[in-house]
Amino acid sequence: MIPMIRLSNIQLPLDHNDTALKDSILSTLKISADQLLSFNVFRRGYDARKKTNIMLIYTLDIDTTCNQELLEKFADHQQVKETPDLDYHPVAQAPKDLSERPIVIGFEPCGLLAGLVLAQMGYKPIILERGKEVRERTKDTFGFWRKKILNTESNVQFGEGGAGTFSDGKLYSQVKDPKQYSRKVLNEFVTAGAPDEILYVSKPHIGTFKLVAMVEKMRAQIIELGGEIRFSARVDDLHIENGQITGVTLADGEQLHSNHIAIAIGHSARDTFEMIHNKGVYIEAKPFSVGFRIEHEQSVIDKARFGPNAGNEILGAADYKLVHHCKNGRSVYSFCMCPGGTVVAATSEENRVVTNGMSQYSRNERNANSAIVVGIDPNDYPGAPLAGIEFQRKLESHAYVMGGSNYDAPAQTVGAFLRNETPEDLGSVTPSFKPRHQTH
Repeated sequence: MIPMIRLSNIQLPLDHNDTALKDSILSTLKISADQLLSFNVFRRGYDARKKTNIMLIYTLDIDTTCNQELLEKFADHQQVKETPDLDYHPVAQAPKDLSERPIVIGFEPCGLLAGLVLAQMGYKPIILERGKEVRERTKDTFGFWRKKILNTESNVQFGEGGAGTFSDGKLYSQVKDPKQYSRKVLNEFVTAGAPDEILYVSKPHIGTFKLVAMVEKMRAQIIELGGEIRFSARVDDLHIENGQITGVTLADGEQLHSNHIAIAIGHSARDTFEMIHNKGVYIEAKPFSVGFRIEHEQSVIDKARFGPNAGNEILGAADYKLVHHCKNGRSVYSFCMCPGGTVVAATSEENRVVTNGMSQYSRNERNANSAIVVGIDPNDYPGAPLAGIEFQRKLESHAYVMGGSNYDAPAQTVGAFLRNETPEDLGSVTPSFKPRHQTH
């Protein structure tokens, strides 16, 4: 089969007409309209360095009557390449006489996709999630935001979909992906109800409310394929015999046996980390980041990034990415920037304050927010591999006290923070944090 042609770095004005893409293909490849069979947009981004002349940047996959000839003709041209294979190829298929079902611990994004792929390969996984299904979990989470009643097993961190459900639903990564695994993920999300545009925009996102319905549909597909999902099923013990995993014990005492267990619990199941460590499983400390959430009016960010093109429907709400490299070797940088979103209470442990950013698909809230963080190395918390958790807990407990010991978050202006002062007010930005905020 003759491959399609991938044509990259096609630059067109923000307001280009419907025929501009086709015209660019014909002129770049020097072919006639009759030779062009079809094309689709693989990626669309933008270059906003010149605010008065923002350009859209396209990568296209093209089929012509002369693909092979064109690939040979443009062999030394960086703009013209062979379209890679975008299909997902399963690594295995379950035997017809499947005698043992794999167990997946956790139904957050990693566990959700692991369970789905295992089910598609015929392995009928058993998925164990300590939290509740997504609709019930949403009630508990909103109950915490409104009434400060924390359910430590059902919250922003724990439950169907994991922390990703209450987020911006950003779907891009800087990790190299030569085998196009991310395409598999995006295709599954579209099948579950995500907008088609996540397949081609440069920084795709879904938004919280769309994610809720999508997670339910993916769960239904796993069940239809023979998988089983158990909620309120926290794993409290691992069975290990002669260095081999053999099963688990749930919080209610039930035991399940399997020699194939995937642990996909995210970063907040600290008690599970401790249990695993105590069972002798090798755990290694890793760097992480700590910091705070900063909020600004979204309109200010839009104007700063897009100038007179602020508000353009194609561009949407503007984001940003900032980094400062300090003389001491550390870096301070923005992370998980949420255009047109809100800052939410995200703790899963009592008497601690944790924040996260969240937005809907529309990204039309008044404020933008981002984490501003600094890298923390294991050398900053020497000791056991889990010493970093205690480092985090101390900060979260201190924030809880600073906010009034009632799950309010401490808040201050950037200027007051840099001067180490208590501000009289918070200026023009009204914090979006729920339950509430306190100046400090």
